[in-house]
Amino acid sequence: MSTTERSRVEYVTDPAAAMSRLAGADRFGEYVMYERPGEWVFAADPIGSIELDVQELRVTWAGQTTSGRWEGNPAGVIDRALGTLALEGRNTYGWIGFEFCAWTLDATRHLDPGTSLVRLMIPRIEVRVGEFGVRVAGATPAETGDIHDLIAQSQNTELPQAHMVDVRVDPTGYRDRVAEAIGEIQARRYQKVILSRKVDLPFAVDVPATYRLGRAYNTPARSFLLRLGGLEAAGFSPELVASVDDDRVVTTEPLAGTRAFGRGDAVDTAAREDLITDPKEIVEHAISVQTALAEISAIADPGTPVVSDFMAVRERGSVQHLASIVRGRLAADRSSWDALEALFPSVTASGIPKRAGVDSVFRLDHDPRGLYSGAVVIVSPTGALEATLVLRAVYQNTDGAWLRAGAGIVGQSRPEREFEETCEKLDSIAPYMVRA
Repeated sequence: MSTTERSRVEYVTDPAAAMSRLAGADRFGEYVMYERPGEWVFAADPIGSIELDVQELRVTWAGQTTSGRWEGNPAGVIDRALGTLALEGRNTYGWIGFEFCAWTLDATRHLDPGTSLVRLMIPRIEVRVGEFGVRVAGATPAETGDIHDLIAQSQNTELPQAHMVDVRVDPTGYRDRVAEAIGEIQARRYQKVILSRKVDLPFAVDVPATYRLGRAYNTPARSFLLRLGGLEAAGFSPELVASVDDDRVVTTEPLAGTRAFGRGDAVDTAAREDLITDPKEIVEHAISVQTALAEISAIADPGTPVVSDFMAVRERGSVQHLASIVRGRLAADRSSWDALEALFPSVTASGIPKRAGVDSVFRLDHDPRGLYSGAVVIVSPTGALEATLVLRAVYQNTDGAWLRAGAGIVGQSRPEREFEETCEKLDSIAPYMVRA
């Protein structure tokens, strides 16, 4: 960042507690906390923002807000808007809703005019925690001291207490919706769709405390905690939608195929063996990888797209998945936002073919998705980008709090089994709700 950085090396034994404490202190305005391997970052107190709704783009910078209608695709609009800001080495953080995909996949007819698509912010303060200790950038000396005090106070404290949630309640008619999708698949309208169900919570949630408790029992690829654009959320992402590094290597990590995990060594091993030999799960995973490879090939240099770790098993909280990695080198005439647009939404959270699958999601998914199956995103000053898939999360706004989970539906699916899969996935987050 362009602001003066002050570093004080400290050994933080519990980074999740530190991040939860900073967020829960409610002293830094809107924020995005993001964990990736080796680093946790708390970005707060925006000095600028970009907000994209279905009909309006709003850009705030240097104390001034401009707004107006926009044309084109959302990814290009955001890329150009960021390009107009004198960021001076600052990172950008935020979230992207599932509905962001509607323009590239011909589904805008399904959207309400006020639907939020993107909320990004450029923070004044960044707090980084890792093996290097604690680094604070952009804060005043007094704020830096307070931040170190808050982190110190968070260590060696007891975990918060959870409030039980019944995830088997389903007013959304999930099994019937799954059966309808199976009929459409058997009629060859598409090959696969991910249908989800929303579980409303009967109480307000302490989202930072829920994050800390849930992180103690989850093994995510990435995790996040945020309050931005009227929404609070915390989650334990199982996979990347897309990343573009400084060498312009594009990566996506499709996960498809699921069994429960954490029920004892013998049961987990048996479930793993069942997962890696189940024809339905293997086919579901293979066609997801095939789609991801085609999407990367469309924006990568010829000959560079590859698949690695094909059908490895990844343990993610209360479930285990079949997982693969797909990579390619971004073509010279493409941007990081082009890569995200090509890969968004994740094939493992939409459907195959993606256009027909997304149409089915909008028709059959009962409630608008919003951030669910969207992404939390970081964009660096160099143009590097990372977007992690938003699943296994809790969401809260002024209307209430909720959870959400889905399952991949193919022709061989059974409604009852797909319902059970949503319960297994909800068990990664539901047992850790801390009541406000």
